[in-house]
Amino acid sequence: MRHIKLRDLDVARIGLGAMGMSHAYTGAGTDDDQSIRTIHRALELGVTLIDTAEVYGPYTNEELVGRALKGRRDQVVLATKFGLISHTGRQGGPDSSPSSIRTAVEGSLKRLGTDHIDLYYQHRVDPGTPIEETVGALSDLVAQGKIGHIGLSEAGPDTIRRAHAVHPVTAVQSEYSLFTRDPEARVLPVLRELNIGFVPFSPLGRGFLTGTIRSTDQLDPTDFRAGNPRFTDENFQHNLRLADEVAAIAAQIDSTPAQVALAWLLAQGDAIAPIPGTRRVARVEENTIADTVHLTDEQLAKLTSLPPAAGDTHNEAQMRLMER
Repeated sequence: MRHIKLRDLDVARIGLGAMGMSHAYTGAGTDDDQSIRTIHRALELGVTLIDTAEVYGPYTNEELVGRALKGRRDQVVLATKFGLISHTGRQGGPDSSPSSIRTAVEGSLKRLGTDHIDLYYQHRVDPGTPIEETVGALSDLVAQGKIGHIGLSEAGPDTIRRAHAVHPVTAVQSEYSLFTRDPEARVLPVLRELNIGFVPFSPLGRGFLTGTIRSTDQLDPTDFRAGNPRFTDENFQHNLRLADEVAAIAAQIDSTPAQVALAWLLAQGDAIAPIPGTRRVARVEENTIADTVHLTDEQLAKLTSLPPAAGDTHNEAQMRLMER
């Protein structure tokens, strides 16, 4: 697989998001053995960027990733996130205070079974702590060798600039796909200006762009998508048409909708590394092939001109945690 640079951090162009292995999409349950096989197969196929977070589970996803990477740590650019769990007792929102970060990183290091985290993201911007204080604490962790690079997730342009002025930001992670185009207008131009890499999560529209979800009846009641605005009622029917357009182009080039959606993302810049999530070996194999899929200028233009998806990307409470 081809490699790109997130600022100065070398990664394969397609990574792996581990969240769904133990959080949010789990439905009737989890299968850790299957998930570990999936991570191992991803590494065999050349995937290097593995993404998790302390809040997934909570904690169990980091533990799972740690078990999977035992004896394979040197093959991986390991990313995790802090800030949605308070380690200081703060109530009612994110906590990226320096004291909470210092506790969070020690827990993540232990669960992941490593002495350093390659890319450490603030999971959501903390309105109660100036970003300068947060990044100052992260800079100290870089100096101590506990983390290698600093990242932000769902941060807006002003926060990105202020953070980057304290210590170079290596990557920003936000939801981005043919299903969610929000970062294009304000965030991506700032990242290109500052030479910061971009890591799109949910690059397959939370599975919608794969074309496999045709009815809300397919979703387990415990699956968080069952209450997501884009998967409900009228929005769902509107968004099916978007998925059908992606499928039509996939049929033209003997590819799959997932591969087309990822190939479109890869065409949006040289410092973009999407992290499609899956628990299944077959999906990892399918997704990594996207690095070889060629879309014509006409096909790229057709995809880019598709109408936006209907409905918010998250529920109201979650939307309040995101900057645009």
